[in-house]
Amino acid sequence: MVQPLFLQPVFQERIWGGTALKDKFDYDIPTDHTGECWAISAHPNGPSIVKNGEFAGKTLIELWGAQPELFGGYHTKVFPLLTKILDANTDLSVQVHPNDEYANLHENGELGKTECWYIIDCEEGAELIFGHTANTKDEFVQMIENNEWEKLLRKVKIKPGDFFYVPSGTIHALGKGTVVLETQQSSDTTYRLYDYGRVGQDGKLRELHLDQSIDVSTIPHRDAGFSPEVSEIPGGTITKYVEADYFTVYKWEIDGQADFEQNKPFLLASVIEGEGKLTVDQETYSIKRGDHFILPAGAGDFQIEGNVRMITSHV
Repeated sequence: MVQPLFLQPVFQERIWGGTALKDKFDYDIPTDHTGECWAISAHPNGPSIVKNGEFAGKTLIELWGAQPELFGGYHTKVFPLLTKILDANTDLSVQVHPNDEYANLHENGELGKTECWYIIDCEEGAELIFGHTANTKDEFVQMIENNEWEKLLRKVKIKPGDFFYVPSGTIHALGKGTVVLETQQSSDTTYRLYDYGRVGQDGKLRELHLDQSIDVSTIPHRDAGFSPEVSEIPGGTITKYVEADYFTVYKWEIDGQADFEQNKPFLLASVIEGEGKLTVDQETYSIKRGDHFILPAGAGDFQIEGNVRMITSHV
């Protein structure tokens, strides 16, 4: 019998976090500065634990190593993806991530970090930083040295339902009042370029990583091309946002009953709105906003019934 793997989220406190993860998803967050829900994670800094079935109590790290059949025999050293929900209660620091080659060399074999964001909710007029204006590396460095951040950083207005693809090397930062679902490579490597002069809990200015940021930033900035594809199916709508080197990401909007086939090595799913029922291998499971699960290899045909909005992904 093939069962979905429902996962217990792991929460991370952040200086910029708030209470949106409790307010919007009814999560039992540890503090009022909870910034990240690591929803589907096999990263050692926050591994998810299976909540149901024969593997209940096991971490996703353990399953990746001991139960390769669940993942269709897909073989990489570590589980390749990480799904998060982020609560940007205040502006995040301006960051950039390395690619695989740089991270492997400089971060003890860590993966690089290409990611993407689905904007679940945001304040009216919210914006994020996405890219920069420098045309050359010399110009980039000079603007940093002169603290010309308003001139250097490129701001973009956002609204709920927007999607951004953020390859490694892209300078970026979520703005105040934004809740996003992030699909990314399984990496916890971030280089902080600018942090508005904020201090950490120790009362000291937070560390910046200027040399690394300059090393890995894409100069000049290039918007990553992607063309969402919308498909109507009986019972719902499927939007394929991006099909990239590390992941393919979709939005599923179900209103009624929709039939699917799980023909990937494994499928990651996050319910971001509504509730319904998932039927796999003749067994039915309730699903609701805030649930996260993996459909393993061999799940075959399955159904989702109800009124739900989900973000799904696979390698």
